[in-house]
Amino acid sequence: MPLAIVQSRALTGVHAAAVAVECDLGPGLPTFAVVGLAETAVKESRDRVRSAIQNSGFEFPARRMVVNLAPADLPKDGGRFDLPIAIGILAASGQIPLKALDNLEMIGELALDGSLRPVTGALSSSLAAGQAGHALLLPEGSAVEAALARTAPVLACRNLAEAVAHLRGAKPLPETVPHDEIGINAIPYPDLRDVRGQETVKRALIIAAVGGHHILLSGPPGTGKSMLAARLPGLLPPLRRSEALEVAAIHSLQSGGFDVQRWGQRPFRSPHHSASSAALVGGGCDFH
Repeated sequence: MPLAIVQSRALTGVHAAAVAVECDLGPGLPTFAVVGLAETAVKESRDRVRSAIQNSGFEFPARRMVVNLAPADLPKDGGRFDLPIAIGILAASGQIPLKALDNLEMIGELALDGSLRPVTGALSSSLAAGQAGHALLLPEGSAVEAALARTAPVLACRNLAEAVAHLRGAKPLPETVPHDEIGINAIPYPDLRDVRGQETVKRALIIAAVGGHHILLSGPPGTGKSMLAARLPGLLPPLRRSEALEVAAIHSLQSGGFDVQRWGQRPFRSPHHSASSAALVGGGCDFH
């Protein structure tokens, strides 16, 4: 049987590195191996993929299967490779035409019934896919976020069966486009007019916002430093599109994903005064 190669993306910080999911079916006792520096969550995808394929009405081949995630020196974690692994197996076994995999990337976590769950970093993956000139196939729950990039055609599917129907040409998926009303329900910034007094500090905040300067607020507790600082984002000009994409790409890495209603909002963080510099920057083996 032919070798099937499905293009996907692995997260490295806020960037999405290209990963080729190579699926090979050969003679021998039925086995299913995943290689290529895969973390525990990726290795566990074997059971999820098997159940998803069978519960979606497709044949899980009783062959010796090897799935390689290349390049092998790039760490890979999470369930984002479930969908490309399943599609690769179906393509290698002749249930999907190999030609349908050209110029297409995919990410997505599979449930045991074949439905697709949202993944983190959808926006970063969409940006990278657009730069490579590829379309991106991903779960419906991540499609609106991915479409914010406006660089790659975004195809959203709810389950494995819909993805296979699209690749077979039986039921093509429509391209997801970002809605014009994204961000109109965003939480408004705190208003500087709510602060009474402190006219000198207000003027300093306005000058810093207009000139793009740093500002240091110093004083005893309870004098309104945090309250005034929280109102600085409302004085700043709107984010440029490149800045908004960078902010959204960072937020999309968290488990809850990026709230599209916060598109274009300037981020504001208020760490505790006792936090060390190491706590602010972060670190560890996953630090990029």
